[in-house]
Amino acid sequence: MSTDAFAPSPTRYDGTSYRRVGRSGVLLPPISLGFWQNFGEDRDPQTLRAIVRRAFDLGITHFDLANNYGPPPGSAEEHVGRILEQDFRHLRDEIIVSTKAGYRMGPGPYGDGGSRKYLLSSLDRSLHRLGLGYVDIFYHHREDPDTPLEETMGALDQAVRSGRALYAGISNYSPERTVEAAEILADLGTPLLIHQPSYSMFNRSVEHGLLDVADGLGIGLAVYSPLQQGLLTNKYASGVPTGSRASSTGGSLTSRQVHDHAYQECRHGLSEIAHGRGQSLAQLALAWTLRHPSVATALVGASTVRQLEQNILTVENLDFTREELARIDEYAIDGTAR
Repeated sequence: MSTDAFAPSPTRYDGTSYRRVGRSGVLLPPISLGFWQNFGEDRDPQTLRAIVRRAFDLGITHFDLANNYGPPPGSAEEHVGRILEQDFRHLRDEIIVSTKAGYRMGPGPYGDGGSRKYLLSSLDRSLHRLGLGYVDIFYHHREDPDTPLEETMGALDQAVRSGRALYAGISNYSPERTVEAAEILADLGTPLLIHQPSYSMFNRSVEHGLLDVADGLGIGLAVYSPLQQGLLTNKYASGVPTGSRASSTGGSLTSRQVHDHAYQECRHGLSEIAHGRGQSLAQLALAWTLRHPSVATALVGASTVRQLEQNILTVENLDFTREELARIDEYAIDGTAR
């Protein structure tokens, strides 16, 4: 990897209106850079480094990871760790780095779930891969019905009190369990900062309680998959490209979903609305998720610098008329792409 010095743009903060995370003091950019399924060992390190550099120059100060991101698991943290060491050592105070644990990362009984043993040892390994002394946000990645919630939240509290994380978060929790988790953490003295759920025009489950819960608790949302893994972009307009997520077997997106008739009809309608607003379908989809005050940021991945730049243009048009929202509701149908 090239060792040329990174000199960030002096105007990197000029075009971004940062959004407050709930009732906390934390501000996040409306678009954050996520590393799920796109920063693995099969990617060119120079391209990955260029994406992260450009993101920062565009005002993206939040980099989101998890212990199992790659592929293979752990490789995204390793890639980002090398980039942080080369380019961001002197900029650590200007970035928010988050990671998660909750899915399987190792053999045996201590490599998965929500136990204190698993979460804290996983966090230590993440810090080693990232080359950091602490992460800004540490999430429990999913509910674990086999572990008492008190133990899981106690581990997040310990992560914060030990200095390995500044804030505690959860991901993929139901509204009811979110309330329980927040109450436990409040009793421990470590407030719940943020929840990371999936949210898109084709997956509106957060509107069935979680948005209200977030508002009531004063926590923020960092939504992932706002583009439904590419379904709400032009990538699959003409089928399934070779090398795309939907072309692989066993992935989280299938060619059946791409060719689903209901999806095709909805996508066409949404594309027409986007065109009328002077946006791409992806930009419309991102702006739509950001319309809720509780949504602090939308996490996007990027395969190229240009793709990242196009997504960032979303912030130039985040306002919707009532008529536009009503038209979008005709096509933004929950569960369309499942």
